[in-house]
Amino acid sequence: MDIKILGTGCPKCKTLEKKIRESVDELGIDASIEKVEDIMKIMEYGVMQTPGMVIDGKVVFSGRLPSSKELNDMLTKKQ
Repeated sequence: MDIKILGTGCPKCKTLEKKIRESVDELGIDASIEKVEDIMKIMEYGVMQTPGMVIDGKVVFSGRLPSSKELNDMLTKKQ
């Protein structure tokens, strides 16, 4: 699984990165995680509000922080 965290480095973006890494470890998912901070690259995904998350090339949400349960659900559905 290829996960990209879209965010310029704000506190919510950092929180999302931490939550994603914790969920991936907790669920035992084999994933590569990349933090994308370049605003032009973020806009290429059509994301205008951060934080956002891309799984295997598809934007799954943006502009908010999901709950831990919601995040876990997103990650397990993509396996």
